[in-house]
Amino acid sequence: MQTRAERFDDLVLDAASRLEERVGEAFGEVEFAVEDVPPSDPAPWEPADIALGRLFAARGRMPARIVIYRRPVETRVDDPRELAALVNEVVVEQVAAMLGVDPAELDPGWDVGPDDGPL
Repeated sequence: MQTRAERFDDLVLDAASRLEERVGEAFGEVEFAVEDVPPSDPAPWEPADIALGRLFAARGRMPARIVIYRRPVETRVDDPRELAALVNEVVVEQVAAMLGVDPAELDPGWDVGPDDGPL
């Protein structure tokens, strides 16, 4: 039996795998990680809201890294289907930022409502 954290990890990996298949070689080398909560010192370019994910650009030999924050994501949904959809949205948004493209180019189903703002 999987823990809630393990199920969340699987959702992130599934979303990343789907994107990698869709994007192909342009996906490049990127690491995905899950942390429980974001650090208390957000980057200067990040909004004051609690981050759901963060992109760390590639540096030298280190690949880009995308971190998804489990607890802030989980608190924004009510059921497992909503959780899977929100995890996918966060992963798509972070990969799009890494590639410098609009998230809708990567996932035609990606949609942030007018009140949702960036993830």
